[in-house]
Amino acid sequence: MEAFFIQPARRLEGVIPVRGAKNSILKAMAASLLFRTPFLIDNVPHIVDYQQMENLLVSAGVLVERVGERQVRLTPPRHPESTLDPEVAQSFRSSVVLIGPLLARTGKAVFPYPGGCVIGKRPIDLFLEGLARMGALVREENGIFTLSAKRLVGADIFFRKVSVTATETLMMAAVLARGKTVLSNAAREPEIPALAEFLNLCGARISGAGTSTITIRGGAKLDGARRVFRIIPDRVEAGSFAILAALRGGRLRVANCIPEHLAGLLAALREAGVFIECGKDWVEITAPKQLFPVNVQTREYPGFVTDFQSPFMVLLTQAVGMSTVFETIYEGRLEYTRDLNRMGAEIILCDPHRAIVVGPTPLFGRVVESPDLRAGLAFILAALVAKGPSTVQHKPRKIRCILLVFFDRVSLEVLQSRDESIFEMGSNT
Repeated sequence: MEAFFIQPARRLEGVIPVRGAKNSILKAMAASLLFRTPFLIDNVPHIVDYQQMENLLVSAGVLVERVGERQVRLTPPRHPESTLDPEVAQSFRSSVVLIGPLLARTGKAVFPYPGGCVIGKRPIDLFLEGLARMGALVREENGIFTLSAKRLVGADIFFRKVSVTATETLMMAAVLARGKTVLSNAAREPEIPALAEFLNLCGARISGAGTSTITIRGGAKLDGARRVFRIIPDRVEAGSFAILAALRGGRLRVANCIPEHLAGLLAALREAGVFIECGKDWVEITAPKQLFPVNVQTREYPGFVTDFQSPFMVLLTQAVGMSTVFETIYEGRLEYTRDLNRMGAEIILCDPHRAIVVGPTPLFGRVVESPDLRAGLAFILAALVAKGPSTVQHKPRKIRCILLVFFDRVSLEVLQSRDESIFEMGSNT
């Protein structure tokens, strides 16, 4: 088992830039299957999920060329392969977004149940039901799904549960379908209108993206020639740095971000007493002398999104008074709080969705194991404010690589010479 060995950090000051959004680059890459001409993607983040998506696209016949440090050119094949590489597709959740474009383009999609980290294996019924309403025949045998349709047709689809990836998958499938598709109770995350805007530039007819009702008039032929899809900044990365600054900052500026994408988190930070200034593409965080308790409830965007719940929980352990956290999106996403309690936190787990946090409590370095990415980030933040060294163990390679990027950015771009070393990485087998 691999591990991070972390020494507590002192005050953080400076400027830290945000890279391109993971949830935008993966959908931009998947959209290449809708095209018959190449296009460029700019502001590409170098993350493990990008490499996995590239592997899947290459196996489907897409030519992926790096033309700069943060640019790639995607050239779709005339006849894409309809079967996703099962080993790669099972390894990360976002592989499921390919089934819509693949089915629309080839009339068939063969794929395994998508997986990922502990919370990564989530239901795909919304995808299957939506594509079935658009005319797809769905079969499953020994864990392998086969979707087929001579041509998808437009349909009115209501999502029983708001789903970002299902919204994007069906929106892309509808671009090549015959007739009009209306997606109701659709997700509103910024990555969705960013994708729709680019597809419209290339010939699609999508309206309402960014609202709860999206209308797609299908049958468009997409031309990506001389088009560039610039990936928007990663709001989850930006928010994670903002929480870190609130915990350990003097004055820290998070640059190359879009503040309005962080509205739910920034409102909670202000309620906790954190000093915040916003510019067009930056947020400046100054940690207060005292943090105040906050009651938070995770919601779909533009509310307080679930990705911020675990790092914000660490911040609440340092607030003076009693806070509550209500996780409404994922079952079991509060289990990591048991390890935070081992580090000295006083968190009462009322049920799988609700927790009470009593603070402030000093945290102490411990050996903890990360079950998923967000819990791993919470343990890192806790270790940075704890007394004494900590060890954060992790099994999934994906978690290791993403957290390593986080560490690298913090240590090299923010801390500079203020802390000679806040972490080491090693093997603990």
